[in-house]
Amino acid sequence: MAGLKLSHIYKVYPNGAKAVNDFNMDIEDKEFIVFVGPSGCGKSTTLRMIAGLEDITAGELKIGGSVINNVEPKDRDIAMVFQNYALYPHMTVYKNMAFGLKLRKTPKEEIDRKVKEAAEILGITEYLDRKPREMSGGQRQRVALGRAIVREPKVFLLDEPLSNLDAKLRTAMRSEISKLHAKLKTTFIYVTHDQVEAMTMGTRIVVMKDGFVQQIDSPRNLYRYPENKFVAGFIGTPQMNFLDCRIKLCGNKAEVALDGTDAKFSVPSEIFNKAERKYLDGVQELILGLRAEHISANAEKYAYRAKCRVTNVEELGVESLLYADFDLNLRDGAGESPTRIILKADAGADYEYGSVIEVSLDLSNMIVFDKVTEKSIMHRIPEAVVVDGEVKAGVLKMLGWKTVLPPAIRLEDGKYSVTVPVSAVALNGDIKAEIFKEEQINGKRLSHLRVADRVLFTLDDGARPENVKGVSIDLKQLTFTDGERGVDALNCVNSLECSFVKFKDEHGRGYGLDIAGSVLSCTQDTADTVLGVCGRDIYKRKLEMKISVYDVKISVDGIPAEVVRVLDYGEETFAVLDLGGQTVTVAVEKGFSGTNEKIGFDLNKTELYEKERDIRLI
Repeated sequence: MAGLKLSHIYKVYPNGAKAVNDFNMDIEDKEFIVFVGPSGCGKSTTLRMIAGLEDITAGELKIGGSVINNVEPKDRDIAMVFQNYALYPHMTVYKNMAFGLKLRKTPKEEIDRKVKEAAEILGITEYLDRKPREMSGGQRQRVALGRAIVREPKVFLLDEPLSNLDAKLRTAMRSEISKLHAKLKTTFIYVTHDQVEAMTMGTRIVVMKDGFVQQIDSPRNLYRYPENKFVAGFIGTPQMNFLDCRIKLCGNKAEVALDGTDAKFSVPSEIFNKAERKYLDGVQELILGLRAEHISANAEKYAYRAKCRVTNVEELGVESLLYADFDLNLRDGAGESPTRIILKADAGADYEYGSVIEVSLDLSNMIVFDKVTEKSIMHRIPEAVVVDGEVKAGVLKMLGWKTVLPPAIRLEDGKYSVTVPVSAVALNGDIKAEIFKEEQINGKRLSHLRVADRVLFTLDDGARPENVKGVSIDLKQLTFTDGERGVDALNCVNSLECSFVKFKDEHGRGYGLDIAGSVLSCTQDTADTVLGVCGRDIYKRKLEMKISVYDVKISVDGIPAEVVRVLDYGEETFAVLDLGGQTVTVAVEKGFSGTNEKIGFDLNKTELYEKERDIRLI
């Protein structure tokens, strides 16, 4: 058994079309992973790259810790099940299941044992002497699974195996495959376009669209915490309701107004603790998402009420789906409108078409999206919090705290908006703070901190210090602005244009990266990787190297560079150097005063991109 690691996997076709873009995922041993998304999203292409049926353009694929990019499909120790079964019609079930083992010269006794054990697991023992044409679709699918099981592979790959079955049989086979996974205790990767299959079978789900991974999470988290509108609408039946809205923060309340209607709701501002304040000005156009079960035809069920007009009712037996519209003046025949909603009502409930009813809404479960980017403004792990600050005579006041600004942050007196990234906040420090809530998110702990009149967040995965009474803030990560002037946070990642070259020196031939006329030698493995992705065209392509400021060092035998300025942040000091017209930031010792230096790069910690196709090479 084995886990998989997909690192920066790309699939780019000769015409430049990207089928898969920067796919990253660690799949643990024995997981049941589902790739889901609409047709053309890249899910089957990713599966075929894992199987070895498609070449990987760039990136690294590991199974059980071994890189298998160039390993033949037959040697990857995987088994694949297709949607069309791919059974040999002239062979019996027994021979179909045994065929792969026979090709591998497996002893007859072992073949017989494995086939009969697999048939027992799948409940097809009595059909071993039949031909595929004598069996139902579900039974043939079991045979295809059995043929994979007898190989005892490290990984099972299933490419839409239930697509050809009717609805009832698909439901039964979903359960059978889940039970099979529990029995075999091995890694399953399953591709489907059906979100119901994904939700009911996967331990984790990968949602894809247009070759990009949209979100990777458990079924529950995808449903409750979608990261964008696409995921919110794709996962869940019926689809989440989407309504245009604007939100205005007013003290400890926030007013939510639905565009095109008279509906307004005053909700606790704490619902938006994780949202950026710029979205809560009453002007930004937003999209409110609310699922059908969080809107009730019972006006007393939830705290917030609004009137709507009934447009349709779907009777489902155990419940009814009620279609209604918040626009009470909507004309008949206007079709789907931006103010339409779907809600759940009791089975047998009688609603007259066109009647006006009062519904109640559970707005504590709403999710709000930026209308332009369609990303959630209520991230489970927020990126940053914007707070008010004031600078006077080089002293910063914010969050009830004062500190002398370091020389690197030069600000004129005045009031500023200060962006505080979550990564800048650390537990224990001299800023008074109280932890009032904690969340466990994907193996990390998100602490909610009450600091003065605001809420900050910190993320960690280790043991929390005892008796936390305060926090510290990393000043170099802060951004200050008053609309016209300000200071940006220190960019801790250098980006340098370069090119791939072949050279010859006293040590022989080699490969390297040319940066501003100076060549950095790279290892043969790195050269092989780069050449494997781009071929000899690499010498003509523009590249971009990205490297942390902490992985660039002042060195006696490095590339010559001129010091432009020194940034003193108090506890840390950085030098900005000019390297042939490009700037490089380097972490240096306190008191550094150099002018002309040489800098070295740790290429083992470098990211290299091909700019034209936007592909990460290493």
